[in-house]
Amino acid sequence: MNILIKPIITEKATADAEDQNQFSFVVHRDANKIQIREAIQTIYNVNVESVNTMVVAGKRKMRYTKTGILSGTTGAYKKAVVTVRSGETLDLYSNI
Repeated sequence: MNILIKPIITEKATADAEDQNQFSFVVHRDANKIQIREAIQTIYNVNVESVNTMVVAGKRKMRYTKTGILSGTTGAYKKAVVTVRSGETLDLYSNI
């Protein structure tokens, strides 16, 4: 099972990374905090202070087409906010 799916790179996530050493990731739905902590420590070689997780609900979307209204939802996902020890950082752009 691949625990880390992808990092979240938004304006808010970048500001949190610079100010508070917090990095956000989309993680596997069944992963717990201990597994997330171990995955971050082995992949990025940093010391993790805390892991906070949340399940982000899918949003409703509607689209108007020739044949009528199509409605549905985007997928729900699990998000992890990882706080790294001060003085350490994650290099999220090294794999690009």
